Amino acid sequence: MSEEPWFGSAAEALPDDAEDSVLVGRIWDPSVNGPSPVTVRDGDVIDLSRRFPTVRDICELPEPAKTVAGSDGPRVGGFDELLANTGTTDRDRSRPWLLAPVDLQALKAAGVTFPVSMIERVIEERARGDQTRAADIRGRMLADIGADLDSLVPGSVEAERLKAALVAEGVWSQYLEVGIGPDAEIFTKGQPLSAVGTAVPVGVLAASTWNNPEPEVALVVQSSGRIVGATLGNDVNLRDVEGRSALLLPRAKDNNASCALGPLIRLFDERFPLGRVRELTVDLQVHGMDDFHLTATSEMARMARDPESLVRQLIGPHHQYPDGAVLMLGTMFAPTQDRERPGEGFTHQVDDVVRIDCPALGSLVNRVWHAERCEPWRFGVRDLMGNLARRGLL
Repeated sequence: MSEEPWFGSAAEALPDDAEDSVLVGRIWDPSVNGPSPVTVRDGDVIDLSRRFPTVRDICELPEPAKTVAGSDGPRVGGFDELLANTGTTDRDRSRPWLLAPVDLQALKAAGVTFPVSMIERVIEERARGDQTRAADIRGRMLADIGADLDSLVPGSVEAERLKAALVAEGVWSQYLEVGIGPDAEIFTKGQPLSAVGTAVPVGVLAASTWNNPEPEVALVVQSSGRIVGATLGNDVNLRDVEGRSALLLPRAKDNNASCALGPLIRLFDERFPLGRVRELTVDLQVHGMDDFHLTATSEMARMARDPESLVRQLIGPHHQYPDGAVLMLGTMFAPTQDRERPGEGFTHQVDDVVRIDCPALGSLVNRVWHAERCEPWRFGVRDLMGNLARRGLL
């Protein structure tokens, strides 16, 4: 019996109730030398490009799930075949493979949406990116702030009282402001078409010495602001860079292959409504070549901010996204488990395998490489428009 590949099986990649899910993704189709939107149905990958040239077009529909469920097209192959060809190091470029499931949507992320991640951002700031100082600062911060912040509503009267108390004690921080203040931290994670999908490497800068994955649920949002689906995301973060200065957030967050999404979008319908997002649990596993293993869980119910409130801060009369957006909702994962030396916590090593699981959304699995080594992002919006025009799809 052959050993299971590092990126897992097709059954693991799909939702547990895949047969009752309306799933949308993207593939690279060598026969047209470009990407195509697809749906996965009964294990088959169905090409939808003749009706919907982009995933953006699907997500802008009045009833995306109902329309996709009633749409058909040519069978490209089995999902298991495409996944296997995606993750292999010697990919057969004459056969299709999986891509990130979004295309023209803006790639956005919300930060500091869980109390534990808020505390860790403050620690990064005070340590100035030096992980050797983190453990001592963590102990003192928890004594000053208190560890039980789950019930605190950002922007509430209670939050303002805590803010005033912390300011008086000299422990206020810009991260506490976005953690418990009225305005959320929402930033640009990457440019449209720059995200990577499952079974491929994610990137951290070679110069970074303190970094980690951030397993998250990501919402797919129409240009109208309506939320139409969800997928999994890895908001790869360089803690040493952001810790030196919050103004370095673009450097810490937006690098080659630093935004992973997938494997597919699950469109909301009566079986999987938006309300389910608030109940989801996201599990993380990191397996290293040094036999290091780390597991963690993020419970969406413990978010300090409601997903719909975050979307309202993203898009509305104050800011429009004509092609819609994907919004990663943040994580409660902030690893403190020591890896190499006591007191230095966790950081990635090359070839770590990061598995993000959620029964309702499937599994997003990536191997960690240096961003400089990951496949360069070369296919942009102009390339997409030219390709679709040549195919007669525009």
